Amino acid sequence: MEENKVRYSDEELEEFRQLINEKLAVAKSDYEILMKKINESGVNDDETHSTYHTLEEGSETLSKESLMNECMRAQKFITGLQAALVRIQNKTYGICRETGKLIPKERLRAVPHATLSIEAKQARDKKK
Repeated sequence: MEENKVRYSDEELEEFRQLINEKLAVAKSDYEILMKKINESGVNDDETHSTYHTLEEGSETLSKESLMNECMRAQKFITGLQAALVRIQNKTYGICRETGKLIPKERLRAVPHATLSIEAKQARDKKK
């Protein structure tokens, strides 16, 4: 990476756009599957022994809670990817919002919605 480079080229941004669109399609599909599981849970109301039914309900509640947490993470990931597409459109993608320097391509390929360089993220984490 060139040290004096202030932004990624249009070709590089296009490469990232394609990567993000692929990840976005998978994330949306995963989200739909999770939502379907949430909506389908609890539909099976056959008559069973009351003690077993109570245990089953407790298990379903935990499972539904876990699915809801996964759903929220998926939604957050989708929102992050969509925001990254906006930054690509604005040609500000890959620029650390704290240092103003380019985030290395390797990091963006691993975390395409990243807005902080590793250094800025680690410095922020130390402050917490």
